[in-house]
Amino acid sequence: MPNFNKVLLMGNLTRDPELRVTPKGTSVCQFGLAVNRVFRLEGGDTQEETTFVDIEAWGRQAETISKYVTKGNPLFVEGRLKLDTWENKEGEKRSKMKVVLENMQLISGRSGGGEGGYSSQSSEPQSRAASPTPPQQSENIEEDVPF
Repeated sequence: MPNFNKVLLMGNLTRDPELRVTPKGTSVCQFGLAVNRVFRLEGGDTQEETTFVDIEAWGRQAETISKYVTKGNPLFVEGRLKLDTWENKEGEKRSKMKVVLENMQLISGRSGGGEGGYSSQSSEPQSRAASPTPPQQSENIEEDVPF
């Protein structure tokens, strides 16, 4: 039976990304994403629901996110679900669902700039990594910024 594990999310960062480096030198970045959903109730009133998702990025993407994205910035994320399990100090089994980032696009907040962005493929260990896509340039920028 075939399997499929793909997640697409667009939301705003709930906290600044936390960049760490593994003992083998691989960058890993963790951050939270808030995804809003607005819907109509039976009476016609609208209600907003927010889902908070933990995201984990590896390699060059981890470095890019920690350098260019901060709390409140919008981000488009493509990834896969992963269940982490562990035992706490009291010996109780714990688990948490998160998204492992495979591809992302930084969403520009500049006025008049549209939604240009930087897309890249995952460089997480043990996955088939593709080379990052070069930055999309829609205007002249003097700095070396990927969006």
